[in-house]
Amino acid sequence: LWPWLLASSGLSALLQLVTLPFFPDSPSYLLIQKGNEEACRKAIRKLWGEGDHQAEIDDIMKEKGAMASTKTLRVLEVIKERSLRWQLYILMTVMTTLQLCGINAIYFYSFEVFHTAKFEEYLIPYVSLGVGLCECLSSILCSTLIDRFGRKVLLWGGYLLMCSVLALLTMTLSLQHRFFWMHYFSVILIFLFVVFYGIGP
Repeated sequence: LWPWLLASSGLSALLQLVTLPFFPDSPSYLLIQKGNEEACRKAIRKLWGEGDHQAEIDDIMKEKGAMASTKTLRVLEVIKERSLRWQLYILMTVMTTLQLCGINAIYFYSFEVFHTAKFEEYLIPYVSLGVGLCECLSSILCSTLIDRFGRKVLLWGGYLLMCSVLALLTMTLSLQHRFFWMHYFSVILIFLFVVFYGIGP
């Protein structure tokens, strides 16, 4: 079943490959990059139907003017630019914490935790699939929460909850040989960690 499950991701790529030639080019790409206003109008008509789309074309022209006045910086120039220093620090911090937050360790050791929790051998892959599904659903939930609470609240809240869950998970894994129910608590904590990861970072 797993080889078929992995191969199924190729179906969406194949569907894209077949249908992509029939989609129109982006109007902004045609006007800004190619400088072809007629092709831009044609693409707009294909996307939005017949009608007066001059306002959209004017917006694209304003965007083109704004881009022309903006200087493209090289990597070293971005690092040296003092006005971008804080944004660079924040970006590096977020990316570093994302890599070191523990999600890879959770995925790596979850099989062992499920095995220790006395799950049947044939059920463990499906429980692992449930963990991945949890992450997918929590990411969808995040897209609705981000407008209400903002990125900062979700990031701080997500990391805070993930730290709490990891502390509890460390405790339950240490005590799993003393209390039989600790195995199941560890499984619940793994699911919670993945949910908080999907909602936060």
